[in-house]
Amino acid sequence: MAQRTAEISLADGKTIFCANRQEVEFLREEMPAYFRHGIAIREGDTVMDVGANIGLFSLYASLLSHGKANILAFEPITTTFEILQRNIQRHQLHNIKSFPVGLSRISHTATFSSYPHCTGWCTMYPDDSAAQRALMKRLALANSESAPSFLRWLRWLPRWICAALLERKINHAFISHQITCELKTISQIIREEDVKCIDLLKVDVERSELDVLLGIVQEHWPLIRQVVMEVHDLNGRLAAVVDLLRGQGFAQIVVEQHPFLRGYETHNLYALRSA
Repeated sequence: MAQRTAEISLADGKTIFCANRQEVEFLREEMPAYFRHGIAIREGDTVMDVGANIGLFSLYASLLSHGKANILAFEPITTTFEILQRNIQRHQLHNIKSFPVGLSRISHTATFSSYPHCTGWCTMYPDDSAAQRALMKRLALANSESAPSFLRWLRWLPRWICAALLERKINHAFISHQITCELKTISQIIREEDVKCIDLLKVDVERSELDVLLGIVQEHWPLIRQVVMEVHDLNGRLAAVVDLLRGQGFAQIVVEQHPFLRGYETHNLYALRSA
């Protein structure tokens, strides 16, 4: 299925391709949030961007490292991957290598729900239920004072108008189709690409985050220095991820939630090994 593209300018003046301007406006505001609680990259570091989407994190990491970090970007949705590639090529970022695959606990193929109007939601574990949509609308109204810039109208319009507009936007965002994607494991990539270390592992994979971590064999865990990820706290998953990382030697772990997402399942997790 063809994906319409637009162009949008970032804060540093770069222009990138995207599928949805408002989605990019939200995501670009979130980029500095990945680099909190001691998470940092240096020139020469190796970064894995798991769930790269159109490449905003990879571009931001490249900027922070003055174009001298080695970045491996993974995006399984074909149309989104094509936009990722176009953004890498436009800015001649030879330090970013892109892969049209997702990462999981085993190597296989899987069916994803792809959301053309909200590409960041693409997932193997969709929840398109009426209850999920109602929860998202209710929390957006309740947390409107912390809304990102493209939803600032939530703070000013009458509540009944906000509710109607939100319902329309949410239903539009949930329009989806199914796509079959290839999945590999982090350990498979480490072997295939001869990765000697992973200075930063970034994971944002819409309810597949524990699967990604379970695709790391024991001998490869010491190669990973830092982890920053979005965790969906369903069925005790947040505690399971924290326990797994602690068991692998990550002594400094911080979990926080964006105020706009207060009451929702998603949390940001930051993990570092002891200095």
